[in-house]
Amino acid sequence: MSGPSVDAFGLDHFSLAGKRAIVTGGNTGLGHAFSVALAAAGADVFVPSITPDEGSTAALVAGRHGRRYASMQADLTQAGVPAAAVRRCVEELGGVDILVNSAGICLLADVADFGRVQWDPMIAVNMTAAFEIAHAASAEMVRQGSGKIVNIASLFSFLGGRQSPAYAATKAGIVGFTKAYCDELGAHNVQVNAIAPGYFATAITTATRGDDDANRRIVEHIPAGRWGDPADLMGALVFLASRASDYVNGHVLVVDGGYLVR
Repeated sequence: MSGPSVDAFGLDHFSLAGKRAIVTGGNTGLGHAFSVALAAAGADVFVPSITPDEGSTAALVAGRHGRRYASMQADLTQAGVPAAAVRRCVEELGGVDILVNSAGICLLADVADFGRVQWDPMIAVNMTAAFEIAHAASAEMVRQGSGKIVNIASLFSFLGGRQSPAYAATKAGIVGFTKAYCDELGAHNVQVNAIAPGYFATAITTATRGDDDANRRIVEHIPAGRWGDPADLMGALVFLASRASDYVNGHVLVVDGGYLVR
């Protein structure tokens, strides 16, 4: 099978016009930015999330960008819910072309105090739910002969997770899962990649950014000299969700301002 010709390339390769996307956890934090990025590129967006939209995601997806927005309040850790979310997306939007596995949690405790109470829910949200919805979405993609799955990894896919061994374990696991799915699904024209964000200014990092010593230590480690803004991830997602990345498969795209080089 031959690839596209050089003279046929244009900015339309980055367009998501007519595509249908699922963004787990797409109403808050980085997930909100991912939902808006996909809509800005032309995709309709379906958000299964335990957190209901307070209006801002729908306002940007549908109001500003004129794309369809549908949501489903759902606990993706419950048996059968991820598959139900995919079915709901197909019913609401007519299909699924893109899956962004963005939902995740991070519980913190010292090693001596970190037990199954912290471990189990993080495995359920960060790994098992991501697997189950990808399993259901990939079946739709294989049937139609195309699709994009973008899993959200982390710097802690590569580094130790101080006070959260489960976060490091799940994010390393997401990378392995990405590569395993890529290996099988590539033959069906389904690309599976991951984005590994660095330190981003979101609600869950408010306390760290408010701690002068911790904030200084992190910023001094980043060549860009600042925390990431969720908008810094939007272009990376659009690239991996578009046909511009059709020959990119099993890749982990680090977006960290250069943190890992130091």
